[in-house]
Amino acid sequence: MTLKSAYFPVTEAENPRTSNLSSLSSLEIIGLMNDEDALVATAVRVVLPNIARAIDEIVERLRNSGRLFYIGTGTSGRLGVLDASECPPTFGVSADLVQAVIAGGYEACYRAVEASEDDVEAGARDLESRGFSSRDALVGIAASGRTPYTVGAVKHARHVGALAIALTCAPDSPITLAAEISIIPVVGPEVIAGSTRLKAGTAQKLVLNMLSTASMVRLGYVTGNRMTNVQTRNEKLRARAVRILMAETNLDHSGAITALDAASGDLRVALVVQKTGRSPAEAQAALAASRGVVQDAIDIMAAPGD
Repeated sequence: MTLKSAYFPVTEAENPRTSNLSSLSSLEIIGLMNDEDALVATAVRVVLPNIARAIDEIVERLRNSGRLFYIGTGTSGRLGVLDASECPPTFGVSADLVQAVIAGGYEACYRAVEASEDDVEAGARDLESRGFSSRDALVGIAASGRTPYTVGAVKHARHVGALAIALTCAPDSPITLAAEISIIPVVGPEVIAGSTRLKAGTAQKLVLNMLSTASMVRLGYVTGNRMTNVQTRNEKLRARAVRILMAETNLDHSGAITALDAASGDLRVALVVQKTGRSPAEAQAALAASRGVVQDAIDIMAAPGD
Protein backbone atom coordinates (compact mmCIF):
# COMPACT_ATOMS: atom_id res chain seq x y z
CA MET A 1 0.00 0.00 0.00
CA THR A 2 1.34 3.45 -0.90
CA LEU A 3 0.39 6.63 0.87
CA LYS A 4 -1.06 8.07 -2.33
CA SER A 5 -3.04 5.36 -4.06
CA ALA A 6 -4.59 2.43 -2.19
CA TYR A 7 -5.74 4.25 0.93
CA PHE A 8 -8.94 6.33 0.66
CA PRO A 9 -9.75 8.26 3.85
CA VAL A 10 -13.25 9.03 5.06
CA THR A 11 -12.26 12.70 5.06
CA GLU A 12 -12.30 12.60 1.24
CA ALA A 13 -15.75 11.01 0.94
CA GLU A 14 -18.81 12.89 -0.27
CA ASN A 15 -21.41 13.79 2.33
CA PRO A 16 -24.92 12.72 1.25
CA ARG A 17 -26.48 15.22 3.66
CA THR A 18 -24.95 18.14 1.77
CA SER A 19 -25.21 16.90 -1.82
CA ASN A 20 -27.45 19.83 -2.84
CA LEU A 21 -25.27 22.47 -1.14
CA SER A 22 -24.73 24.59 -4.25
CA SER A 23 -28.48 25.13 -4.73
CA LEU A 24 -29.22 26.35 -1.19
CA SER A 25 -29.67 29.82 0.26
CA SER A 26 -27.11 31.34 2.63
CA LEU A 27 -29.23 30.48 5.67
CA GLU A 28 -29.72 26.90 4.49
CA ILE A 29 -25.98 26.47 3.84
CA ILE A 30 -24.95 27.64 7.27
CA GLY A 31 -27.77 25.63 8.87
CA LEU A 32 -26.29 22.49 7.33
CA MET A 33 -22.81 23.52 8.43
CA ASN A 34 -24.04 24.06 11.96
CA ASP A 35 -25.69 20.63 11.97
CA GLU A 36 -22.44 19.02 10.85
CA ASP A 37 -20.36 20.98 13.35
CA ALA A 38 -22.62 19.69 16.14
CA LEU A 39 -21.19 16.21 15.45
CA VAL A 40 -17.63 17.26 16.23
CA ALA A 41 -17.73 17.52 20.03
CA THR A 42 -19.37 14.10 20.24
CA ALA A 43 -16.63 12.59 18.07
CA VAL A 44 -13.98 14.12 20.33
CA ARG A 45 -15.72 12.85 23.46
CA VAL A 46 -15.45 9.28 22.17
CA VAL A 47 -11.63 9.53 22.12
CA LEU A 48 -11.14 11.29 25.48
CA PRO A 49 -9.40 8.23 27.01
CA ASN A 50 -6.72 8.35 24.31
CA ILE A 51 -6.35 12.12 24.73
CA ALA A 52 -5.88 11.65 28.48
CA ARG A 53 -3.27 8.94 27.89
CA ALA A 54 -1.41 11.25 25.52
CA ILE A 55 -1.49 14.08 28.08
CA ASP A 56 -0.10 11.84 30.82
CA GLU A 57 2.78 10.79 28.55
CA ILE A 58 3.44 14.37 27.40
CA VAL A 59 3.56 15.61 31.00
CA GLU A 60 6.05 12.90 31.90
CA ARG A 61 8.32 14.00 29.03
CA LEU A 62 8.06 17.69 29.89
CA ARG A 63 8.84 17.00 33.56
CA ASN A 64 12.04 15.33 32.45
CA SER A 65 13.40 18.18 30.33
CA GLY A 66 11.64 17.12 27.15
CA ARG A 67 9.67 19.30 24.76
CA LEU A 68 6.36 19.02 22.94
CA PHE A 69 6.36 19.31 19.15
CA TYR A 70 3.44 19.59 16.76
CA ILE A 71 4.03 18.82 13.09
CA GLY A 72 1.75 18.96 10.07
CA THR A 73 0.99 20.46 6.69
CA GLY A 74 -1.63 22.92 5.48
CA THR A 75 -4.50 23.49 7.88
CA SER A 76 -3.20 20.84 10.26
CA GLY A 77 0.19 22.52 10.44
CA ARG A 78 -1.35 25.96 10.93
CA LEU A 79 -3.45 24.69 13.83
CA GLY A 80 -0.28 23.37 15.46
CA VAL A 81 1.41 26.75 15.02
CA LEU A 82 -1.61 28.49 16.55
CA ASP A 83 -1.69 26.27 19.63
CA ALA A 84 2.06 26.35 20.24
CA SER A 85 2.23 30.14 19.89
CA GLU A 86 -0.39 30.60 22.62
CA CYS A 87 1.51 28.65 25.28
CA PRO A 88 4.15 31.24 26.27
CA PRO A 89 1.75 34.17 26.85
CA THR A 90 -0.90 32.03 28.53
CA PHE A 91 1.28 29.84 30.73
CA GLY A 92 4.52 31.82 31.01
CA VAL A 93 6.62 29.00 29.56
CA SER A 94 9.58 29.26 27.21
CA ALA A 95 8.81 29.35 23.49
CA ASP A 96 11.05 26.29 23.21
CA LEU A 97 8.82 24.12 25.40
CA VAL A 98 6.00 23.75 22.87
CA GLN A 99 7.08 24.08 19.24
CA ALA A 100 5.25 23.79 15.95
CA VAL A 101 6.79 22.58 12.71
CA ILE A 102 4.89 23.15 9.47
CA ALA A 103 5.82 21.85 6.03
CA GLY A 104 7.19 24.67 3.93
CA GLY A 105 8.18 26.74 6.97
CA TYR A 106 6.26 29.58 8.56
CA GLU A 107 5.57 31.06 5.14
CA ALA A 108 3.01 28.25 4.86
CA CYS A 109 1.03 29.86 7.68
CA TYR A 110 -0.31 32.53 5.35
CA ARG A 111 -0.13 30.95 1.91
CA ALA A 112 -0.43 27.43 0.54
CA VAL A 113 2.80 25.49 0.02
CA GLU A 114 1.16 22.20 -0.86
CA ALA A 115 4.02 20.49 -2.69
CA SER A 116 6.08 20.38 0.50
CA GLU A 117 3.72 17.85 2.07
CA ASP A 118 4.71 15.09 -0.37
CA ASP A 119 8.31 14.84 0.87
CA VAL A 120 8.36 11.86 3.22
CA GLU A 121 11.88 12.66 4.50
CA ALA A 122 11.37 16.39 5.07
CA GLY A 123 9.50 16.04 8.36
CA ALA A 124 12.36 14.11 9.92
CA ARG A 125 14.87 16.67 8.65
CA ASP A 126 12.83 19.53 10.08
CA LEU A 127 12.70 17.81 13.47
CA GLU A 128 16.42 17.06 13.43
CA SER A 129 17.17 20.73 12.72
CA ARG A 130 15.54 21.55 16.08
CA GLY A 131 17.48 18.94 18.00
CA PHE A 132 14.49 16.61 18.39
CA SER A 133 15.45 13.64 20.55
CA SER A 134 14.20 10.67 22.55
CA ARG A 135 13.28 12.98 25.45
CA ASP A 136 10.67 14.80 23.39
CA ALA A 137 7.04 14.23 22.41
CA LEU A 138 5.62 14.66 18.91
CA VAL A 139 2.03 15.12 17.81
CA GLY A 140 1.68 14.46 14.09
CA ILE A 141 -1.45 16.21 12.84
CA ALA A 142 -2.98 14.94 9.59
CA ALA A 143 -6.73 14.93 8.98
CA SER A 144 -6.51 12.26 6.28
CA GLY A 145 -3.81 10.32 8.10
CA ARG A 146 -1.79 9.81 4.95
CA THR A 147 0.30 12.97 4.46
CA PRO A 148 3.84 11.73 3.62
CA TYR A 149 5.58 14.65 5.40
CA THR A 150 3.73 14.05 8.66
CA VAL A 151 3.74 10.25 8.53
CA GLY A 152 7.49 10.35 7.93
CA ALA A 153 7.96 12.62 10.93
CA VAL A 154 5.95 10.32 13.21
CA LYS A 155 7.97 7.32 12.04
CA HIS A 156 11.16 9.24 12.78
CA ALA A 157 9.95 10.10 16.28
CA ARG A 158 9.20 6.46 16.96
CA HIS A 159 12.59 5.44 15.56
CA VAL A 160 14.54 7.74 17.89
CA GLY A 161 12.54 6.67 20.94
CA ALA A 162 10.46 9.82 21.36
CA LEU A 163 6.76 9.77 22.18
CA ALA A 164 4.89 9.59 18.86
CA ILE A 165 1.23 10.67 18.84
CA ALA A 166 -1.06 10.77 15.81
CA LEU A 167 -3.97 13.19 15.58
CA THR A 168 -6.17 12.29 12.63
CA CYS A 169 -9.81 11.91 11.65
CA ALA A 170 -9.20 8.77 9.59
CA PRO A 171 -9.20 5.35 11.32
CA ASP A 172 -6.65 2.74 10.26
CA SER A 173 -4.69 5.32 8.29
CA PRO A 174 -0.92 5.19 7.72
CA ILE A 175 -0.20 7.68 10.51
CA THR A 176 -2.06 5.53 13.06
CA LEU A 177 0.13 2.56 12.12
CA ALA A 178 3.24 4.66 12.73
CA ALA A 179 2.25 6.20 16.08
CA GLU A 180 2.44 4.92 19.64
CA ILE A 181 -0.81 6.68 20.61
CA SER A 182 -3.52 7.57 18.09
CA ILE A 183 -6.26 10.13 18.68
CA ILE A 184 -8.95 9.63 16.04
CA PRO A 185 -12.13 11.74 16.33
CA VAL A 186 -14.18 10.41 13.41
CA VAL A 187 -16.20 13.38 12.19
CA GLY A 188 -17.21 11.83 8.88
CA PRO A 189 -17.33 13.44 5.41
CA GLU A 190 -17.07 17.21 5.20
CA VAL A 191 -19.78 19.64 4.09
CA ILE A 192 -17.60 20.19 1.01
CA ALA A 193 -15.95 16.88 0.14
CA GLY A 194 -12.30 16.87 1.19
CA SER A 195 -12.33 20.34 2.78
CA THR A 196 -10.77 19.25 6.05
CA ARG A 197 -10.41 22.81 7.34
CA LEU A 198 -14.06 22.34 8.36
CA LYS A 199 -15.13 19.55 10.76
CA ALA A 200 -11.74 17.83 10.83
CA GLY A 201 -10.00 21.13 11.51
CA THR A 202 -12.45 21.93 14.30
CA ALA A 203 -11.88 18.51 15.87
CA GLN A 204 -8.12 18.94 15.67
CA LYS A 205 -8.35 22.38 17.32
CA LEU A 206 -10.45 20.96 20.17
CA VAL A 207 -7.95 18.16 20.77
CA LEU A 208 -4.93 20.48 20.63
CA ASN A 209 -6.66 22.77 23.14
CA MET A 210 -6.96 19.78 25.46
CA LEU A 211 -3.42 18.52 24.98
CA SER A 212 -1.72 21.84 25.72
CA THR A 213 -4.13 23.13 28.37
CA ALA A 214 -4.33 19.97 30.44
CA SER A 215 -0.57 19.43 30.18
CA MET A 216 0.16 22.94 31.44
CA VAL A 217 -2.39 22.58 34.25
CA ARG A 218 -0.81 19.28 35.30
CA LEU A 219 2.63 20.92 35.26
CA GLY A 220 1.46 23.64 37.66
CA TYR A 221 1.21 26.67 35.40
CA VAL A 222 -2.41 27.32 36.42
CA THR A 223 -3.78 27.85 39.95
CA GLY A 224 -7.39 26.77 40.26
CA ASN A 225 -8.63 28.11 36.95
CA ARG A 226 -6.48 31.23 37.01
CA MET A 227 -3.63 32.05 34.61
CA THR A 228 -1.15 32.69 37.40
CA ASN A 229 1.73 32.61 34.90
CA VAL A 230 0.17 34.97 32.35
CA GLN A 231 2.62 37.42 30.75
CA THR A 232 1.58 41.07 31.06
CA ARG A 233 2.43 42.14 27.52
CA ASN A 234 -0.44 44.56 27.00
CA GLU A 235 -3.03 46.49 28.98
CA LYS A 236 -5.63 43.73 28.80
CA LEU A 237 -3.20 41.15 30.17
CA ARG A 238 -1.91 43.55 32.81
CA ALA A 239 -5.49 44.15 33.99
CA ARG A 240 -6.01 40.39 34.13
CA ALA A 241 -2.84 39.99 36.19
CA VAL A 242 -4.05 42.64 38.64
CA ARG A 243 -7.37 40.82 39.06
CA ILE A 244 -5.58 37.50 39.63
CA LEU A 245 -3.26 39.08 42.17
CA MET A 246 -6.24 40.54 44.03
CA ALA A 247 -8.05 37.20 44.06
CA GLU A 248 -4.99 35.20 45.13
CA THR A 249 -3.71 37.54 47.85
CA ASN A 250 -6.70 39.63 48.99
CA LEU A 251 -4.92 42.85 48.02
CA ASP A 252 -7.12 45.74 46.93
CA HIS A 253 -6.85 47.15 43.41
CA SER A 254 -4.30 49.80 44.33
CA GLY A 255 -2.23 47.34 46.35
CA ALA A 256 -2.21 44.82 43.52
CA ILE A 257 -0.97 47.44 41.06
CA THR A 258 1.78 48.43 43.45
CA ALA A 259 2.80 44.80 44.01
CA LEU A 260 2.85 44.09 40.28
CA ASP A 261 4.96 47.19 39.61
CA ALA A 262 7.40 46.15 42.35
CA ALA A 263 7.77 42.82 40.54
CA SER A 264 8.52 44.61 37.25
CA GLY A 265 5.20 43.39 35.86
CA ASP A 266 5.94 39.69 36.47
CA LEU A 267 2.80 38.21 38.02
CA ARG A 268 4.66 35.10 39.15
CA VAL A 269 7.17 37.14 41.13
CA ALA A 270 4.42 39.30 42.61
CA LEU A 271 2.49 36.24 43.76
CA VAL A 272 5.52 34.61 45.37
CA VAL A 273 6.51 37.84 47.11
CA GLN A 274 3.02 38.39 48.47
CA LYS A 275 2.61 34.81 49.66
CA THR A 276 6.04 34.47 51.27
CA GLY A 277 6.99 37.99 52.33
CA ARG A 278 10.36 37.60 50.62
CA SER A 279 12.07 39.95 48.17
CA PRO A 280 11.55 40.01 44.40
CA ALA A 281 15.13 38.78 43.90
CA GLU A 282 14.53 35.80 46.18
CA ALA A 283 11.24 35.09 44.41
CA GLN A 284 12.97 35.16 41.03
CA ALA A 285 15.59 32.69 42.25
CA ALA A 286 12.93 30.33 43.59
CA LEU A 287 10.98 30.55 40.34
CA ALA A 288 14.10 29.73 38.36
CA ALA A 289 14.60 26.65 40.54
CA SER A 290 10.95 25.62 40.11
CA ARG A 291 10.87 26.08 36.32
CA GLY A 292 8.43 28.94 36.76
CA VAL A 293 5.83 27.08 38.80
CA VAL A 294 4.47 29.52 41.38
CA GLN A 295 3.39 27.00 44.04
CA ASP A 296 6.65 25.07 43.76
CA ALA A 297 8.58 28.32 44.22
CA ILE A 298 6.56 29.08 47.35
CA ASP A 299 7.24 25.58 48.66
CA ILE A 300 10.97 26.00 48.01
CA MET A 301 11.03 29.21 50.02
CA ALA A 302 9.06 27.63 52.85
CA ALA A 303 11.43 24.67 53.13
CA PRO A 304 13.54 24.42 56.32
CA GLY A 305 16.93 26.03 55.91
CA ASP A 306 15.93 28.20 52.99
